[in-house]
Amino acid sequence: EIVACADISKENAEAFADLFGARAIYTDYREMLARERLDIVSICTWPRLHEEMVVAAAEAGVKGIYCEKPMADSWQGAKRMVEACERHGARLAFNHQRRYGAPFRKAKALLDAGEIGKLEQVAFGVGNLYDYGSHSFDLCNYFNDERPATWVIAQIDYRQESLVFGAHNENQAYALWQYDNGVYGVASTGAGAGLVGCHNRLVGSQGVIEIGPVGEGMPVLRIRRHGQKDWEPIDCGGEDCHGPGYIDRAIADFVDKLAQGKDSELCGRNALRATEIIFAAWESARRRGRVDLPLDVEGNALEEMVAAGELRPAPRA
Repeated sequence: EIVACADISKENAEAFADLFGARAIYTDYREMLARERLDIVSICTWPRLHEEMVVAAAEAGVKGIYCEKPMADSWQGAKRMVEACERHGARLAFNHQRRYGAPFRKAKALLDAGEIGKLEQVAFGVGNLYDYGSHSFDLCNYFNDERPATWVIAQIDYRQESLVFGAHNENQAYALWQYDNGVYGVASTGAGAGLVGCHNRLVGSQGVIEIGPVGEGMPVLRIRRHGQKDWEPIDCGGEDCHGPGYIDRAIADFVDKLAQGKDSELCGRNALRATEIIFAAWESARRRGRVDLPLDVEGNALEEMVAAGELRPAPRA
C-alpha cells in the first residue's frame, strides 16, 4: 500500500497521489517521516540529496530504504548512508536493476558454469563513470562475485560541462583496476566507449562473453569459447540491456528479502564497492597516479577540481 508521498512541488505530489492512490501528501519529507509509520521508503531525488534523506529515514525507524543510483555526491556521504542504516537496523538498497535482466543473469550463469574458463577481465564501454557507470561498475562486481578492488588508475577529460541530475560527469575517461583475486577491470567512457565494443565484456582463460555488442542486428548476448571460430548468440527472450521489467524485479526481490530479514543483491555494501572504484578513478586523475584502496579521501575529486578551477569545462548552452 502506498501510504504517503513527499515532493517539494505540491502539484506534483497531488498528481502522484491521484495516480497511485497515496492517501497523504507532504511537501516536507521530514514531516512525512515524523507523522507516518512507514515500512519502506523509495528515494527518487537527485544524488546530492540521497545522503540526508537515507539517514533521516533510517533514524525515523524505516526498515526498508530503496534509493536511486548513484549513491551520493561524495565518498563520505556514500559510507555514511550505509553505516547509518546498519546502526539503525534498516535494509538499504540502490537501484542497480540491470542485475535482474536476462542478458546479465545468463552471462553470469555461463561464467559460473565454466563456459569461458577462469574469469580474467571484466570491461565496459558507456557514457560516463558516475551516472551510467554506476550500473556498469556494479555489474563488474556482480560478475566477479563482489570481490573488493585493491587499486585503481585512471585519467579523465572534462572540457564541456555535463551535469546529470545536478552532478558533474566527465566527458571521457579510461580506468584500469584490479580485484583482490587478480581479475582486472577496464572502463572506457565517452568518446572512447567504442574501444570495448560492447556494453559489458567478460574475458576468461577459455573464451569471451559479450553483452550488448555494438553493431546492426547483433544479439544482446553472445559467447565465443576457446577454439570456436564464430560467436554463438544466446537467446534472452526479447530482453535487452535495459529491460523490460528489471526495476519491477529488483523492487520485488528487495521487498521479499526485507520480509525475510535479509539483504538483497542491491544492498548498500555491494553498492559501496562499486562507488569506491568511481571516486577512486576521479581521485587517480587528480593525483595523476595509482590510488590504492581502501580509498583514503572523503569527497568527490571531480567536483572539487571543478570548484578549484583545476578543471574548467565550458558551460552548457
